[in-house]
Amino acid sequence: MTPGSNLPLTAARVAVDVTAPVRLDVSGLLLTADGKVRSDDDFVFYNQPHGPGVTHTAAAGGGGDTITVDTAAVPAGIEKVVVTASLDAAGATFAGTEPTGTVRDADSGSVLASFTPPRLGAETALVVVELYRRNGVWKVRAVGQGYADGLAGIATDFGVSVEEPAAPAAVPAPATPQAPPAPPAAAPADQWGPPTGAPAPIAPPQAAAPPAPPAPGAGRINLDKGRVSLQKNQTVSLVKNGQPLLTSVKMGLGWEPAYRGKSIDLDASVIAYGPDRKKVDNCFFGKLSILNGAIQHSGDNLTGDGAGDDEVITVHLGGLPPEVTGLVFTVNSFSGQKFSEVAKAYCRLTDARTGEELVRFDLTGSEKRTGVMMAKLIRQFSGEWEMTAMGEFVDSRTVRGMIKPAAQAL
Repeated sequence: MTPGSNLPLTAARVAVDVTAPVRLDVSGLLLTADGKVRSDDDFVFYNQPHGPGVTHTAAAGGGGDTITVDTAAVPAGIEKVVVTASLDAAGATFAGTEPTGTVRDADSGSVLASFTPPRLGAETALVVVELYRRNGVWKVRAVGQGYADGLAGIATDFGVSVEEPAAPAAVPAPATPQAPPAPPAAAPADQWGPPTGAPAPIAPPQAAAPPAPPAPGAGRINLDKGRVSLQKNQTVSLVKNGQPLLTSVKMGLGWEPAYRGKSIDLDASVIAYGPDRKKVDNCFFGKLSILNGAIQHSGDNLTGDGAGDDEVITVHLGGLPPEVTGLVFTVNSFSGQKFSEVAKAYCRLTDARTGEELVRFDLTGSEKRTGVMMAKLIRQFSGEWEMTAMGEFVDSRTVRGMIKPAAQAL
């Protein structure tokens, strides 16, 4: 299998073996529709080897562990089981190590699929594969998402309570010995950006301190309070009332000439990427529909004149294929005019059905360059999408020149 690919399962009981040249700790998490565990009981690992429909088995001789899933016994409220792996040796990373997940029929032993995540580096833990329920049918998807803070980063991302241990005596502790240990602050991971922080083992749940408010230009928020105005580098989770936004949205991009009476021809585009940061396709004025109509472009605006959005890109989030995990929205000056000649450049995300504006980003600064990455949408493993304001300028008059810098910005 390749990253993002999926296959239907032909067996009701499947075993996922995760092996590598080094010792791994393998775990399974049972997730609901919101991408979280119901409680810490849904986290199955070496210290808690049994969960509803899911079991953990340590391999003999220090080999890879196995997560066995009896799909008929998985509770109805569970939509997926993710299988994770973390390195057993302290400080070790997956650089130079290629773990392989092998999916077998648990009864006959026959191999159904296998997956080796490519190009691993500083990761110390990763989601290898996920087994998920779709229209009553169970499937397996190759994932390969890496985390830099070990098993604790994965657990935190999926709602398991973790506790950071006190520092060893030989290492200066960051707080006084009498201070209670604080839970690690790990940012939700996207498809490429692993959280950072020190590894922490799983511990019984404890009350967490309320999160600090995000600093200007940083942090993640949701849509519960209505329209969100983003600053550069700020992220909003496209979740409202606890439910991911899985409908159709429109990304409107607009601009005005900085000098009265002077037209400016800018082109809005979107580039779709897979989890390996490779381009899947791009949509622009010369290619108005991609991915079987899941993304559509309104057409070219040659002047930027008039009120409202100059060009609109419609994205049917629910229709995007699983291999598309990131979208980067760009604007280019095909005629070669610099963005210092552009005023009031912005992008805004609206509900395609109701027209309600959800998120807006006004580009307050400009540079003497011909391309800008306005925003990106990243699909989370829990199912929801996140939008991040970018406002990063490059020298490129066409979307073709944006493909590499946009991939690097994911």
